[in-house]
Amino acid sequence: MKPLQRSARRGLLVVHVAVSVSWLGLTVGLLALGTTAFLTENLATAEAATRAMKIFGDWLVVPVALLAPVSGLVLALGTPWGLARHRWVWIKFWLTLITTGLSVFSLRPGINTAVAEGASDINLVIAPSVATVTYLFITAVSVLKPWGLTRYGKRLRFSASSAKSVDARSSRPTA
Repeated sequence: MKPLQRSARRGLLVVHVAVSVSWLGLTVGLLALGTTAFLTENLATAEAATRAMKIFGDWLVVPVALLAPVSGLVLALGTPWGLARHRWVWIKFWLTLITTGLSVFSLRPGINTAVAEGASDINLVIAPSVATVTYLFITAVSVLKPWGLTRYGKRLRFSASSAKSVDARSSRPTA
């Protein structure tokens, strides 16, 4: 992919960070509502909490869950970080894909089932808890950028440095 121009990269970075932070906030909100629905003795409160979760699930979970990996993928492919050059990008990408799948195919249907049955169970607490911990981990990885290069990244760096040393030797004047 052709490298993104600075303004496009910066704009896309803002979109990616905003969507990712929104996803984290959304799961914290779902966790609060799921915990309330599960722990309360009041049936009206439990029903209100699960219905609120359904509104979030119907309107926000899928678009946010899909926009995060798409914006991240475009950023990875359009910047020097690459997708498979650095372990932190690679791990973040796969965790994001996994959590996207779980959000769309497990969390959202679980919320819909709870609302349809009028019963809240521990899954309304577990799923958002796991998602929140995962998104916090992904956020930490994004900030700290640990682990260094992948084998592919090391190979690219080695071949680039080899090419530079060959170019430097060939451009030296001979006596």
